[in-house]
Amino acid sequence: MRHGKKTNHLSRKTAHRGAMLANMACSLIEHKRINTTLAKAKALRKYVEPLITKSKDDTTHNRRVVFSYLKNKEASSILFRDVAPKINDRPGGYTRIIKLNNRLGDNAEMAMIELVDFNELLIKDEVKKKKTRRRGGKKSTTPKSDNVTNESVKDSSVEADVIEDAVVVEETTNEEVKTEAKNSKEDILAEDTSSEESSNEDNSDESSNTDEEKK
Repeated sequence: MRHGKKTNHLSRKTAHRGAMLANMACSLIEHKRINTTLAKAKALRKYVEPLITKSKDDTTHNRRVVFSYLKNKEASSILFRDVAPKINDRPGGYTRIIKLNNRLGDNAEMAMIELVDFNELLIKDEVKKKKTRRRGGKKSTTPKSDNVTNESVKDSSVEADVIEDAVVVEETTNEEVKTEAKNSKEDILAEDTSSEESSNEDNSDESSNTDEEKK
């Protein structure tokens, strides 16, 4: 019985299983993604991720350890030269498994396993996405203050416009009053002059009449 034993032997002996996983790891490092069955992809993830972690520290010892598992000089050199600089800042989780349609014939579950940092399409989508904020985070008060300041500026500008209009109206009314006062004064003066002229004419007529009577 196999109670508690989680290792998937993949229906192979130890030597066969190790050689198969080493070849799949070399193919994954060279091509950055491969298609295989879901069970083999999960086993390959456990096999290759510790080797990728070793490649972060480029020492002779780590190179020898990786080469003892991969048994391929080209794959080990690509791992230390090309893959390690890209995954240097990632704390694990270097591979991604994507399920595919079942295989025709035996209906086996298929999957694609790839290196996360070498999928350019998903990297571009992540860059384009906006940063999201947690629901419980504090809201910034700067927009409200900006709105308040904008509203106060608008109110002050409206008040200034109203005051200017009132000043203009007052000036026009004052000018109108002044012109009306001038016109009224001119009319009064004209009336006074006309009355004086008429009184002078009457006085001259009366004096002429008295002179004639005396004669």
